[in-house]
Amino acid sequence: MVLKKKKEIQVDAFFLDQQHLEKLQRFSKDGEQNLASLLLHCAQLSNGIQQIQCIKQIIPSVKKMDQNSPGDPMVKACLDILGEMYFSLSMKNPLKKVLASSLNCLPEQFMTLAVQSFACCLREELKTTDVYLYRKVLDSLASCMEDFNLGRTSIKNLFEEVLQFLQKSLLDIQEESRKKHGNHIVQTQLMHDLLTGIKVSMMLVQKLPENIQGSLWKHRESSVWQSMCSLLKSSTNFLMDGNLLQTVQSASGLAVILFIKTMYEPVEELPSLISGLLLGSVKHTGVPAWFVRNCGTLCMEEIPDSVLLFLCHGALAMLEWKNGSMGENGEKLLLDIASVLLSLSSELKESSMATSLSRILAIWTNSALAALVSCSPNLKLKLNGNCDLIGKLLEYVYTHWEHPLDAVRHQTKLIFKNLLQIHQHTVTGCNEKSDPFFARLLKHLLSLEWHVRGKYASLGSLVKCMGTEHILQLDRTIPAQILDVMKDQSLAPYASDLLETMFTNHKAHFTLNFQESTRIDQWHDIWVSPLLVVLCEGNHDQATYITDYCLPKLLKCSPDSLNYMIRVLQASAGANLGKKWLSFSLGSCSTRGALGALMACLRTARAHGHLELSNIISNGLVSTACIKQGLVHQHNQVCIDALGLLCETHRSTEIVSVEEMELIHFFLMYNLNNQSPSVRQQIGSLLRKLFCRIQESSQVLYKLEQNKAKQELLENSTKRHPLEILQQYKDFMSSVCNRLFEVLFPGSSHPTRFSALTILGLVAEIFSVPEGQPQVFRLDQEIDSTRVQTLLQCFASTFEAVKALAFGLLMKLRDVAFNLQDSENLGLLFEAAMDLSTSTKPYDCVTASYLLNYLVHYTGLQHICLGKCIEQNSHMDESTIVEKNTLAVIKLLLANVEEEILQAKKSLLPAAASFPMYGRVHCITGALQQLPLE
Repeated sequence: MVLKKKKEIQVDAFFLDQQHLEKLQRFSKDGEQNLASLLLHCAQLSNGIQQIQCIKQIIPSVKKMDQNSPGDPMVKACLDILGEMYFSLSMKNPLKKVLASSLNCLPEQFMTLAVQSFACCLREELKTTDVYLYRKVLDSLASCMEDFNLGRTSIKNLFEEVLQFLQKSLLDIQEESRKKHGNHIVQTQLMHDLLTGIKVSMMLVQKLPENIQGSLWKHRESSVWQSMCSLLKSSTNFLMDGNLLQTVQSASGLAVILFIKTMYEPVEELPSLISGLLLGSVKHTGVPAWFVRNCGTLCMEEIPDSVLLFLCHGALAMLEWKNGSMGENGEKLLLDIASVLLSLSSELKESSMATSLSRILAIWTNSALAALVSCSPNLKLKLNGNCDLIGKLLEYVYTHWEHPLDAVRHQTKLIFKNLLQIHQHTVTGCNEKSDPFFARLLKHLLSLEWHVRGKYASLGSLVKCMGTEHILQLDRTIPAQILDVMKDQSLAPYASDLLETMFTNHKAHFTLNFQESTRIDQWHDIWVSPLLVVLCEGNHDQATYITDYCLPKLLKCSPDSLNYMIRVLQASAGANLGKKWLSFSLGSCSTRGALGALMACLRTARAHGHLELSNIISNGLVSTACIKQGLVHQHNQVCIDALGLLCETHRSTEIVSVEEMELIHFFLMYNLNNQSPSVRQQIGSLLRKLFCRIQESSQVLYKLEQNKAKQELLENSTKRHPLEILQQYKDFMSSVCNRLFEVLFPGSSHPTRFSALTILGLVAEIFSVPEGQPQVFRLDQEIDSTRVQTLLQCFASTFEAVKALAFGLLMKLRDVAFNLQDSENLGLLFEAAMDLSTSTKPYDCVTASYLLNYLVHYTGLQHICLGKCIEQNSHMDESTIVEKNTLAVIKLLLANVEEEILQAKKSLLPAAASFPMYGRVHCITGALQQLPLE
């Protein structure tokens, strides 16, 4: 378990100018805290987090004021400053939200004054003319309308000015973008500003409809009407402009439908108008003049496919489909939208447009479900699963359920699921099991090959409608077929999801209709037994994927089935008797057998919290002898699963039992010499988890030892005293290290040395805590001069991986290692390294390099190199010592190289003929790596 450092939240502080500070200082009273002094203190803080805490004190301070306080000039000045502060903060600054949240609780008697202050600040913001500052104003308008009563009231009071600003800002941003043609960075930023402006315009219309529908709305010459016309015209232009980002066009499609919905009268004719726009049947003579002036381009016979798509999205998102509020015209519009979308599916092939189309089709299915709640019989007839429209939508699903884009595949699954629900809503008293539509769908899906990925999710949706029992009645071999698919890793996740859907639904069916105890055996026969067969006799990949994907889901669905698995597999492994499907062997090097399946089940169950190992051992469900068989099994995966059973738990602080420690010892006795690199890697990974559990649980035990009440609670649950457990931990880790050092004798095999050094490195890494904290075990306390010598002898290995592991371990223990050896021994080591550097065997040169890299950390190395006493500065840090020692070694090596070159010249041989120079160069390179060079 890795503890991540909590990320510190950064909040930019706000600052007031000198004029505001002087104003607050004038209203502040010495020795008395009022609103002005609180704001002054807040402004003088340089930490945004502290300012947040200070802002939260504003409302409590205001509530302490008397009823006459609203007439106090100090209050007016403070509210003015709060308004300017709010509009000066960026939208992403948490201070802005905290300030809004605090001011939402402002007492009623201060609201009028506060609205005046905020409206005044907002009016100043709306006077902005710099197109590159519009975004800040737009963000402020958006934040004012989001759960901020004071801000929303201010916008209501300045509604016409806000509307005019939005109208002007959209036109100005569009014009500026046109001027910056070719400057893609600036244009992209302006596009995002434009998108924000469109969204804020829609937000204004949606959140403040009363301002638009009021008395001013009745006058076609009012400024509100003119501004709305301008916004509609601009949105239409953006929608038709193919040079804009698709997100801008999409938002414009939403805005166009929203503005038309808001402005068009009579409301009953709105669905017919939008149907006409989508079908290209709207004539200029049949619509109001204002509509032609502002969005007449949408009345063309042929508008671009992308525009049609975004208009469909706008209609689905902005119109009310519930409760049949749009009548029969609305139902016709819903069907027209589906027809348009399906016609576009064969035209829009570009990835982003295909993604948008699939998403909008999914939205259509949601709208259809909403409409079916209270609709006419005619719509139900048109949306029945047997009608042409649903058939075409299913064809879309079949065509796109293996689309290369994840988003399209995801939306296709949602569309299919919703189509099933749509059909259910259209049939009164629908019996899914006998319904021809569902029967036809099921037959089609079952006829498809299992390599069709779309089959799995669709079949899963159908299972939820018809039930697993009905599907099994048609084909009892489906569970076995799905398990057979698990041989292919690319299909395994899909197959496991379908399997989970089916067995979960089947178990729920038994629970609902029968006494579960009477039918659970039948459920086990259908779902658990075939899985156990594959775990015992299936190929390695299939068994692995089932263990990884299916087994955790099965145990989550039915944790009690673990006892069934244990009972069956134990009986099979012990007696190899019973029914044919129970006749599993103990396994071999190629198959796991019943024992391997048992270890996999137990490991998965414990890792997911369904099993307490001590309970099953004490209850006799699984014996330690059985686990030992798994730990020494000839099939590597069985050994790994058995070790995983001991090392993996769902709680990182679970106490390691004595039985587990004994079994780990048993494992280390026989498995350190494993020839497979991947198995050795897995062993290291699992033992890391065990050591981490010992380390973390020991810290809990140290705390419990200090807290007697909790200690008694622990004693009652474990019957073991914390100090006793800690001592057992220490003894266990000490004996593990003893075993690991024992196998590092000269002549031991490469796999054994590699495993032992890897595990020792883990011990040194995990059991290292800062000074002052209690530590259950320290590897350096287990080190003596003999063990240091053993690690140094590993440098002589012909495998560099062993040298590197031994070097890394010695570096972690270097303080102890140098203290355990006198200068004479270190001098002999240095001489040996220099001799090896002249060897004609490359691996000797590598050994010399590791020895020298180790010795450069010794404080007295310069004395050994130069043959004279060097006075060392007692305050010299380690990096300086390493640097000086490395330079001394390099000088000595270079001097020897120079001498060899001179001898080569005298003997008339080329310098390259002096092969020992290879060793010197290698050693110099290795030594240079120790230098702290930048």
